[in-house]
Amino acid sequence: MKIILLERIAKLGRLGDVVSVRDGYARNYLLPRQRALRATAANIAYFEEKREEIEARNLKERAHAEDIAVALEGKMFTSIQQAGESGQLYGSVNARKIAQLLKAQGFSISHNQIVLDMPIKALGVHPVQVELHSNVAATIRVNAARSEEEAARQSLATQEERKQEQPAGAGAMEQPSAETNGDAKDIPSPADSEEENRVA
Repeated sequence: MKIILLERIAKLGRLGDVVSVRDGYARNYLLPRQRALRATAANIAYFEEKREEIEARNLKERAHAEDIAVALEGKMFTSIQQAGESGQLYGSVNARKIAQLLKAQGFSISHNQIVLDMPIKALGVHPVQVELHSNVAATIRVNAARSEEEAARQSLATQEERKQEQPAGAGAMEQPSAETNGDAKDIPSPADSEEENRVA
């Protein structure tokens, strides 16, 4: 199917490009999310007429997505689950459940924006990507645990692992750089990154 892109999409093209994609990809993903239009003569004429308006809206949506990405990056969301002794969940944490965790903390994110190759089926802290706009994403951490106490232990263990992975002296160099550039607002502070939002 030939479509007109209404925003830049990696590996496809830029806003306004007419490209060919699989019918299912267009019908199930691009068209319902209003990321593209069918490349009919009428739609091409409509796009050219409204191009400036579409570009302005796209820039505004991207800026909003970048603000949300800063707020989300590195945050932990806890999902209390039943699990066996081996750590296998009795069920799973899927994209819909993760979207509900985010919604409970005030983030209006669709389950379609959660990038999850397969549902989470084991206890532990799992990195999950949230696609907010074309080329704008944030990585959150989902803490699957049997109790709040277990979630706290898993969170602490993850923090310790991250400290060990960080090169010696890296923390001391990052902060002055942010202050020098006057752009510290775009860099989540350690307190923000390690804030834990727990939802049963």
